Amino acid sequence: MYNGLLFEIIRYPVITEKSSKLASENKVVFKVAVFSNKESIKKAVEHTFNVKVSSVNTFNKRGKTKVFRGHKGKRNNQKYAIVTLEKGQNIDLGMGA
Repeated sequence: MYNGLLFEIIRYPVITEKSSKLASENKVVFKVAVFSNKESIKKAVEHTFNVKVSSVNTFNKRGKTKVFRGHKGKRNNQKYAIVTLEKGQNIDLGMGA
């Protein structure tokens, strides 16, 4: 896969209370590009952070329909990935894991 595309797959880490709890289980949550798949996410995380990934789970969040000042609109769809790292691997995102 083209290395330039790997940097476009991972948007940013999700730092919430739930993702902090997952960090204790050696899991990290990322917002990823909608076009990405599990294999490309795994390659992108391994290449970017120099870690070994054991599994990747993804889920899509559909954009809500909203009304603003009488105009109907729709928010963008989003995709998230829960990346499970192998034992002994760690990504430090400042979550206190």
